[in-house]
Amino acid sequence: MARVAPGRLTIRGTTALAGVIGWPVAHSRSPLLHNFWLARYGIDGAYVPLPVRPGAFDIAVHGLRAAGFRGANVTIPHKEAAFAIADRLHRSAVRSGSVNTLVFAGDGTIEAHSTDGDGFVASLEAKGVDVMRGPVLLLGAGGAARAIAATLLDRGVAVSVANRTTARAVALAEALSAEGPEPISVVDWAGWTAHLPRHALLVNTTSLGMHGGPGDVFAPDLSRAPDDMVVSDIVYVPRLTPLLRAAVARGLRTVDGTGMLLHQARLGFRCWFGVDPEVDADIQALFDADLAR
Repeated sequence: MARVAPGRLTIRGTTALAGVIGWPVAHSRSPLLHNFWLARYGIDGAYVPLPVRPGAFDIAVHGLRAAGFRGANVTIPHKEAAFAIADRLHRSAVRSGSVNTLVFAGDGTIEAHSTDGDGFVASLEAKGVDVMRGPVLLLGAGGAARAIAATLLDRGVAVSVANRTTARAVALAEALSAEGPEPISVVDWAGWTAHLPRHALLVNTTSLGMHGGPGDVFAPDLSRAPDDMVVSDIVYVPRLTPLLRAAVARGLRTVDGTGMLLHQARLGFRCWFGVDPEVDADIQALFDADLAR
């Protein structure tokens, strides 16, 4: 599909509105992505940043709903409040224990979704990776790890988790094992590389390797990884994290974090605007150019 040049938004009384709620929120790249898709598909819509201070979330959400917004993404520090405000929790939100997408339904109720897990799986599938070939070793036990683990478990994929704080890994495993058909196993952080031979996919959901952070030196020994292992990192700045560099040096296939961000955004766009947008080279180029600024 031809590239769509960004243009001036015209907001009318008929314009469908959505946005991203956070504090701060100026750094969010979601408006860039959603407004690109709105222009591409000729939709009379707009997606705007919504800076909402802590403590004002409920007032803001009910105001947006009353003003006719279709819904909103939710980011730090409002994710717990988003879980609590929902009238209906989608299974994705229940299983992941988090919410990043609110949909204001026609009957006036608020639906809450988590698109992280499905977005992650979609990003792998777009690269031709079959997640069903598992098992999967997850590094980290935060919200993203739980969302990804829940989605994989619900698809029947075996999952192991390793975390620097073992108690958090155990809590994640117990919560998901209690709610789902498959148990999740815990692997000791100090020795997780020894478990590589029995896994087909390695996923880093921690901040280790994130640009500018103390984890920039994170480059584990992947010598025991199977030759056909796929290594993924949900960090997208930098695109080639230390873990992915180590995987490339080992000759392993890699998937960076941009795909998860783009595909989880796609799922929200579909809920609000009724179109399933394409994640292609144009939207990737737009995102890459913005990251390079």
